[in-house]
Amino acid sequence: MAPRVRKETLSSRIVSDLRAVIVRGDLAPGEKINLDRLREIQGVSISPLREAMSRLIADGLVAFEDQRGYSVTPVSIENLAEITRLRVTLESSALRDAIANGDLDWESRVMGALYRLRTTPRTPQDPAPWEAAHAAFHMELLRGSALPLLLQFCTQLRGLQDRYRALYLADLPVGRDVQAEHDAIASAACARSADLAVSRLVAHIEATGALLRTRMLA
Repeated sequence: MAPRVRKETLSSRIVSDLRAVIVRGDLAPGEKINLDRLREIQGVSISPLREAMSRLIADGLVAFEDQRGYSVTPVSIENLAEITRLRVTLESSALRDAIANGDLDWESRVMGALYRLRTTPRTPQDPAPWEAAHAAFHMELLRGSALPLLLQFCTQLRGLQDRYRALYLADLPVGRDVQAEHDAIASAACARSADLAVSRLVAHIEATGALLRTRMLA
């Protein structure tokens, strides 16, 4: 059992490292991925590296083509629009289910994640802590849902939009109080006002999508 656990841990570490460099743009959209170079950088054999590539393909961050090999998935206005649309559809459904089925512990986790997000500085110089708190808040909002496959899709889509945010929203958005948006979503969700919570979440997701589109076209 130990070798299997060690292999999974190694693969997970490689996935985490590569996801970070792709999301940050250190590996640019469309850039070819050289497995031999990565193998040297990571200090691993080709087997866990290929396993990591397969997981990143499933996450939508890496593409594979015969004769060309692996590359970072390109970005586009059309892809961003699809991600935003799917986030709206799936997260609306998941949030309604969470509000219907979430218990007091769910409310406590949502408010705890909101507090952590509110008290975590957001700076362009070190965005990682805020990004982690942001992802955790959105996940806790939906975690009351009893639909694990839906939650998996929501997590994947949010990760894909987070990549666009890292690439095109390195600075803080002007004229938008994102924290107030988070506060309003959490307040409505914990008050079990499903229609209001969903409408606020949709507005939040669509506002980010619209701003990203503007930045991409600039």
